[in-house]
Amino acid sequence: MTLRPGTLSQRSARGTAGGVGESTGRPDGTLKVTGEFAYSSDLWHEDMLWGHTLRSPHPHAEILGIDVAAALALPGVHAVLTHHDLPAATHYGLEFSDQPVLARDVVRYQGEAVAVVAADHPETARRAAAAIAVAYRELPVVHDETSATAPGAPLLHPDRTDHHAADSPHPNIVHRQPVRHGDVAAARARAEVVVRGTYQVGMQDQAFLGPESGLAVPAEDGGIDLYIATQWLHVDQKQIAPVLGLPAEKVRLTLSGVGGAFGAREDLSMQAHACLLALRTGRPVKMVYNREESFFGHVHRHPARLSYEHGALRDGTLLYVTCRIVLDGGAYASSSPAVVGNAASLGLGPYEIPNADIEALALYTNNPPCGAMRGFGAVQACFAYEAQMDKLAAALDMDPVTLRQHNAMRQGTVMPTGQPVDSPAPVAALLAAVAARPLPPPRRWENATGTADVRELPGGLSNTTHGEGVVRGVGYAVGIKNVGFSEGFDDYSTARVRLEVVAGEPVAVVHTAAAEVGQGGVTVQAQIARTELGVTRVTLLPADTTVGSAGSTSASRQTYMTGGAVKHTCEAVREQVLDRVRERFGAAAVRLEAGKVVAADGEVIATLADVLGDGAIELEREFRHRPTRPFHPRTGQGHGHVQYSFCAHRAVVEVDTELGLVKVIELAAAQDVGKALNPLSVAGQIHGGSAQGLGLAVLEEIVVGPDGRVRNPSFTDYLIPTILDVPSMPLDILELADEHAPYGLRGVGEAPTLSATPAIVAAVRQATGLDLVRVPVRPEHLTGTA
Repeated sequence: MTLRPGTLSQRSARGTAGGVGESTGRPDGTLKVTGEFAYSSDLWHEDMLWGHTLRSPHPHAEILGIDVAAALALPGVHAVLTHHDLPAATHYGLEFSDQPVLARDVVRYQGEAVAVVAADHPETARRAAAAIAVAYRELPVVHDETSATAPGAPLLHPDRTDHHAADSPHPNIVHRQPVRHGDVAAARARAEVVVRGTYQVGMQDQAFLGPESGLAVPAEDGGIDLYIATQWLHVDQKQIAPVLGLPAEKVRLTLSGVGGAFGAREDLSMQAHACLLALRTGRPVKMVYNREESFFGHVHRHPARLSYEHGALRDGTLLYVTCRIVLDGGAYASSSPAVVGNAASLGLGPYEIPNADIEALALYTNNPPCGAMRGFGAVQACFAYEAQMDKLAAALDMDPVTLRQHNAMRQGTVMPTGQPVDSPAPVAALLAAVAARPLPPPRRWENATGTADVRELPGGLSNTTHGEGVVRGVGYAVGIKNVGFSEGFDDYSTARVRLEVVAGEPVAVVHTAAAEVGQGGVTVQAQIARTELGVTRVTLLPADTTVGSAGSTSASRQTYMTGGAVKHTCEAVREQVLDRVRERFGAAAVRLEAGKVVAADGEVIATLADVLGDGAIELEREFRHRPTRPFHPRTGQGHGHVQYSFCAHRAVVEVDTELGLVKVIELAAAQDVGKALNPLSVAGQIHGGSAQGLGLAVLEEIVVGPDGRVRNPSFTDYLIPTILDVPSMPLDILELADEHAPYGLRGVGEAPTLSATPAIVAAVRQATGLDLVRVPVRPEHLTGTA
């Protein structure tokens, strides 16, 4: 990893060990490595029941009747609930409530929850669910844009009357966002080279290793305590409370160990079901999905069809781009409107493009619901616009890196939405960094020394080849992703900080509701407290709903937002300490360092223990980023995003053209992170995002047939990268501070997922000469048997 400070980089740590800018270890790291860490699926209560969900086998069907008598008659069954048993609200949803808690009259996708069971053993609960008799009448399946918008197409949500639908030309369109910029017609008349392409992105699963799970415990006050693996405690609380008919303060959530998330835990899964069963039985209820149920129990990445046209001058200068992006949202809206907004506003990539005509939309279909996944609408667009840049480079007989650098945006560039980029945008520099790296040397099987190791070949571990038909290729890509919530959302985070003395040593106690899902918030919050308060010991309290919301652990926002909240609150605590010093010692203290109060000349005025005594200072503050504004519904103009992040990749691949197998040899990345609060964690985020991009490029797809049925809901048939698939990943990390952000930082986690996929596919194209327009690339695409 190469860490390269930029001229605007902010250095900080105030001399306190383990502060901002250091690679501090994770407090949960050893426990996770040794297998001792407690995840939500490990929760236990001595008198708990087990919950299980009955799911629809049909993608679209009318429910004619439900008979639960046989299930209730089984020994050990304590409750069976259907839509008839719901005490209050019957629907929930992230952006609006269109998803039934339990299906009422109709099921809209295979796997929709129809009933839930509580029993004294998990196998009893499963047998009881299987004993429920449901009579269905199958209905026509809407599975793509043609079937969704054809005359007479079934209307999946005919009663939806919210403002999103009002701007859509068809009721089966969840949301539509055009972006109009400049004069495309005039630019098209000037264009000397035009390239067109239509691209497809398959449905990717977040594939977290910890399945959906949680424990609901009824409380003496009539409320409920839910211990849950989630990404946003307060939005879960907001959706669950109306379903239970309880005030929010009686629905208390505590974060349990989260085994990965990547967007799939933003929506409810088993939360409301477990709470309903617990309140009905008066007993704690635990629910844990198995892997197949997990595939049906959470949202996925939107599949997409994207049509692009790029026009340029002979010197490579882009004049205009038009595109149409169609996202399959599945049966319910989830976060599709926001995904559409991202796809539209970021759909042209990190380039200077003076004229644009963009349309992005999401459909209702009878396919599995789709919502948040790492990259959130920008991943699909990046695959298409980067393929177009390679196609344009070929048409111009121009180096693909040079073409990208020639059109690269920079600070001051105006986005197609009319928003200027007001912080560093080192797109050309990132491309230069990956291009300048030495290419991996020829591997042993290529040498003329007679030494060979077929295990290094694509498919070599199966001894399927000795190098026949294996070719190497190199590809490049760069992407742009927004950071934080956008389009006028009131994005904030809350932190409560207490500074006290314990056993003669100052201790900072930090309490936020930020969900730690593996991204490293547990290190960053402590690092910030050490830096701002000059202490060594920091205690992080469990995340729960007894403190104000921290927002979702998504959109690369938690370090920016909750980090900002901890920083803001610590600064307020520090000011109170300094006020006390001025009052008691008459001295002008300027900072806290290593447990001491220090003057400008370095003189130690007092220790924190002297200043605090037996008392403590405790404050709670909210932090907000700069306001954003909604995009105009017809023109797409508006300052919709607070920050942008950029990452570039160079992929080196080897392809066995006879077998259609791909092996990624190296995946080099360069990313501007503004400020690396924890460099090692930053590297881990880039590596992880790159690996997920690799999965989308050549392995991962939930296969859904035109009948709406999922063909591969298991890790046997849904393939994710293993350690044998992940290549060397050298990094260049730039630190060009964003003056608007805490410490100048820039969100990290999503950007590498964007550019990894198109870089790998570009390398496969270069190796094979094939015009690959769909991901994941399958063997049949490479052997001509598709």
